[in-house]
Amino acid sequence: MNKWWLPLAILLVVIGLMTGCGAGEENQTESNNGNLQTATNENTDGELSEDEIRITISQDNGKEYIDEKEIAIEEGAILMDVLQENFYVETEEDGQFITSIERVSAEEDEQKAWIFEVNGEKANVGAAEYELSPGDNVTFDYQAWE
Repeated sequence: MNKWWLPLAILLVVIGLMTGCGAGEENQTESNNGNLQTATNENTDGELSEDEIRITISQDNGKEYIDEKEIAIEEGAILMDVLQENFYVETEEDGQFITSIERVSAEEDEQKAWIFEVNGEKANVGAAEYELSPGDNVTFDYQAWE
């Protein structure tokens, strides 16, 4: 009588483990698919919600990607304020000239600076004066002066 309990117990344990592992894999797959779908939406459609902007941080004319965020804003938000709230930013004492974003800054005697564009065009005012509009795509690129 004891001989048939051991195989039965082993069978039940194996079935329980397979069922438990199978459920875990299914949830994992669903989680991964959800993450892949989210990443795919962000990368392929490029659409922002009606109250968002996208800020991309790069260097050497876009050759090296540093960071990118989609950020909800209110109409008329100032670019420098949004930048400082969402990234690690250092400026000169007057707060007008950006010296570092995400800890990327000029080495001594390096002739590089942070240049920004909004919707593919260089702005005619500084980031501390630039008023954002929802849907703006802002790029800050750390590059050599021209």
